[in-house]
Amino acid sequence: MRGDTGQLVSRQSPSCVLMRRMALGLVVAGSLLLPALTSLAEAQQATINVAARVTAETGVRSPLAIRVGPPGALPRNSYLRIRGLPTTASLSDGYVIAPGSWAIPIARVDSLSVLLDVNAPAQSDLIVTLLSVEGAVLAEVTSTLIVGTTTGSTGRSTQKEPETKAPTNATILRAGTEPPNEPRATISGPGLRVGSPITPEDRERAQRLMQRGEEQFAQGNVAAARLMYERAADIGLPEAALALGASFDTEELARLSVRGGVQADAKEARRWYERALQLGARDAEPRLRRLGAN
Repeated sequence: MRGDTGQLVSRQSPSCVLMRRMALGLVVAGSLLLPALTSLAEAQQATINVAARVTAETGVRSPLAIRVGPPGALPRNSYLRIRGLPTTASLSDGYVIAPGSWAIPIARVDSLSVLLDVNAPAQSDLIVTLLSVEGAVLAEVTSTLIVGTTTGSTGRSTQKEPETKAPTNATILRAGTEPPNEPRATISGPGLRVGSPITPEDRERAQRLMQRGEEQFAQGNVAAARLMYERAADIGLPEAALALGASFDTEELARLSVRGGVQADAKEARRWYERALQLGARDAEPRLRRLGAN
């Protein structure tokens, strides 16, 4: 159509105008929403908060003051792993998965404390990792454990002098135990039900952990399987302790056709077979005899 000046004037239908306005509105809304979504995603990213230097005293329980969160970013059954601890250290909660390495359930992290004996080194470099139950790393930080001793009438803590020689006959302690008089490994702790019957509820929970361990083992995730087996064994399930011993047993690993790269450990196998025998697993006895003959 032509206007009064003779120029062509474009006239759009009302539906076209409405669609253009809606499209423009979506662009504006997207530009405003994107930063908010980005901030929300960052807020939901799992984090670990721990001081760069953590001080602990020998002979008393010292808090580690580790925090993980936010809760919405933590997958179900995720756990914390601390590596680099003195091999004689005992945490208030958790499970030994290797010398100086512990796995701690998320629910127990806030109240976590460490007990060190007088042979602990002056300082240790810690690696604190947040892991999913499948073993995926969600977050990781480092810290330094500074060891002090309480001396004098005032009870003040002084930093321990660096040692010239590493302690020998180190003992791996289970959660909640005190250092034994002799340098021997112990598997006692609050989670182990020696001499007390396992309740039906606990048995059901342990069997679920056992099943998840078997699933992880079948997928080749031996480290995750061991963690599930150990949690079930600590509740008091004999077959879990037997399975955990087998995961360290060279002959059993070969029988189960486990691929290379899985490290066997005869001492750990014997320790968990002994635990299985205590819980009533008769199959552990011939395996202990075989290990004793090697």
